[in-house]
Amino acid sequence: MKSRKLPHSLLLPLVLFTFSAHAADTPVEKSTFERGRYLVGVGACNDCHTPGFNEAAGKIPPDQWLTGSTVGFQGPWGTSYPVNLRLYMQKVTEAQWLARVRQPMRPPMPWFNLRDMTDRDLIAMYRFVRALGPAGEPAPAAAAPGEAVTTPYFEFVPKNLPKQARR
Repeated sequence: MKSRKLPHSLLLPLVLFTFSAHAADTPVEKSTFERGRYLVGVGACNDCHTPGFNEAAGKIPPDQWLTGSTVGFQGPWGTSYPVNLRLYMQKVTEAQWLARVRQPMRPPMPWFNLRDMTDRDLIAMYRFVRALGPAGEPAPAAAAPGEAVTTPYFEFVPKNLPKQARR
């Protein structure tokens, strides 16, 4: 018998209505799920937290979204990695999420954008990611400045700065 795969275009509706058995304790309202999905998209969360997203021009199915990355960002702060949000959201409550995303984070995470969002929007993002269910492996732990890493990384250090900008 020939096996058939679901087209990617059907995956999101399937997720919308099934909300993974491993996911949230209670079903997420469709409007909240859609709002969270929208905010994750326009917030560019997938750019760093979904492997291959930029290279595929965003054509990655939602079941592969937000699983973190082993490609780090290295700068004066050390080396940081995009966390696997699918695993992280399963471990924290909404209240813990709201508190955490309003605290400073390692670069290049634009935590200040999250800090300035409404609770309603942040909760929609939380519920969307949590409803996707756990997937993937944890991202590597951050490395201190000067600590060698064996993973690929982007060097996040400006070059050729004007003299007045150098310190």
